[in-house]
Amino acid sequence: MDRNKALQIVKEQLTEKRYVHTVGVMETAIELARMYGADEKKAEISAIFHDYAKFRPLDEMKRIIRDQHFDPRLLKFNPELWHAPVGAYLVEKEVGITDSEILSGIRYHTSGRIGMSLLDKIIYLADYIEPGRTFPGVEEARQLAQEGLDKAIIYSVRNTIQHLLNRNQTVFPDTVDFYNDLLMKGEEIQ
Repeated sequence: MDRNKALQIVKEQLTEKRYVHTVGVMETAIELARMYGADEKKAEISAIFHDYAKFRPLDEMKRIIRDQHFDPRLLKFNPELWHAPVGAYLVEKEVGITDSEILSGIRYHTSGRIGMSLLDKIIYLADYIEPGRTFPGVEEARQLAQEGLDKAIIYSVRNTIQHLLNRNQTVFPDTVDFYNDLLMKGEEIQ
């Protein structure tokens, strides 16, 4: 799909602020794909559609999670997680994108999971470090992204988990598993 057409489609689904974020994620994903040898076009399209369902009504997302037999644990955790798997589903059904790698990048950009592909990791990290993000630790994550993809992701996941713990919020099990899997594969940061 052409970039301009994709951006036009997604712009109709987002607020102006979220659209600006999406463009930042797209540009960051392309840069990371170039740096780490992933398919730039797939990174571009996955990034453009990563928040496609972000503003869908919660009852619609809940219904899709149930009807499509997505991981039922999602419904017990923060609804902020829902737009990723629901988005992948809706991008396929409404936009007609069927590429499993692109859809996977969308599906796991909030939670992560064990065995993330290179493209999955790029979308996850691009969403975290895009230029519009301003939160404690984002500059460190951006610097680490220049040194190693998994290094930056471990830092990012750790920072996210710590943020949730500090706010007495639950952490989705796939996120913890993702973090542990990366550490067990030997990519540690000091």
